[in-house]
Amino acid sequence: MDGILAVWKPAGWTSHDVVAKVRGITKVKRIGHTGTLDPAVTGVLPLCIGRSTRVVEYVQERPKCYEAVMQFGIATDTEDLTGNVLEELPSVELSEDDIRRVLASFIGEIDQVPPMFSAVRVDGKRLYELAREGHVVERKSRKVTIHALELLDMQLDQPHPTIRFSVTCSKGTYIRTLCVDIGQALGVPSVMAQLTRTMSGGFTREQCFTLEQIAELKAAGELEAKLMPADSALDHFPRATVSLENVQRAFQGKRIYLKALLDHDAYEADSIIRVYGVDGTFVGLFEPDEELAALKAVKVFTKTD
Repeated sequence: MDGILAVWKPAGWTSHDVVAKVRGITKVKRIGHTGTLDPAVTGVLPLCIGRSTRVVEYVQERPKCYEAVMQFGIATDTEDLTGNVLEELPSVELSEDDIRRVLASFIGEIDQVPPMFSAVRVDGKRLYELAREGHVVERKSRKVTIHALELLDMQLDQPHPTIRFSVTCSKGTYIRTLCVDIGQALGVPSVMAQLTRTMSGGFTREQCFTLEQIAELKAAGELEAKLMPADSALDHFPRATVSLENVQRAFQGKRIYLKALLDHDAYEADSIIRVYGVDGTFVGLFEPDEELAALKAVKVFTKTD
C-alpha cells in the first residue's frame, strides 16, 4: 500500500493510537502521521502509508485549520477544561464589538509562549513531563502566524460566556494558548473548551474516513483505491514537466537542466519544485541550482522506493 489516508480522529485517541489501529487494519508497518492532536481533540489526521511517508515533513509544514470553542471566566493549568482550575470569576460581561476587535488584532505574525502541557523540549525533557512533576519553567516565545480568524458564534448572555471561532494558522500554533491570550487581551481569564481540526496538509474533513469505515473498506478490498497519491499533499509547490528521457536521468540521480523543462510554473530560486514526466509520472521534488542552471534532486520517487 502506498498513499495518503485522511483519518477523522475520534476523541479519546492519541495520534499514535490511530497509527497503531490503522497498522493493525492494513497490516502495513510503514505509516506516519502528519501532526499530533491531543487526545480530546477530534479532526483531520492525514496518515502517510508506504513510501508516501517520505512526504510527512512537507505535510507537517503546511497551514492547519481549526474550529474552537473558548470559555471566559475560567483559567486552568492546562489551558483547557481538562486541567485544574487556577482562577474562576463569578461572571463575565463582554461585548461583541470588543471580541471582534481583539480577534482581528491576532491576525498576522504573533509571539506565542508554548503551554506547560505541551511536547516542547526544555533541557532534554518534555514540558508536559515537567508539568506533571509540578514544575513550571520559563519558556521562550516563538513566532507563529495566524492567517485567518473568524468569529462563528457567541453565547454572551451567561455567567461564563463562550465563543466559537475558526482559525487558519501555521505549524506549531497552540490553539489553547491562543484562547488564553485572547482572554488576556480582553482582560479576563479564559480556556479552550473544545477543538476540532478541520484541515491539515491541504486535506479536509470531507476527505476523511473514520476508523470504522477504514476497517470496512479494508475488509471489502476497497481501501487501497481510496488512498490519495503522495504528490496530492505537495500541490503548494510549483510544478515542472520534463521529457521521459529526463525522467530516467532523474531516477539515475542526475540533474535536470533548466533548458530541458518543457513547461513550469513560476518559481523562485529557493523554491522546491514538483517534477513530472510528460505522461504524468510524479518524479519527485527538486530545487534549482542557479550556478549550474539545473534542478537537483531533493527526493526522487522511483517505483521501487
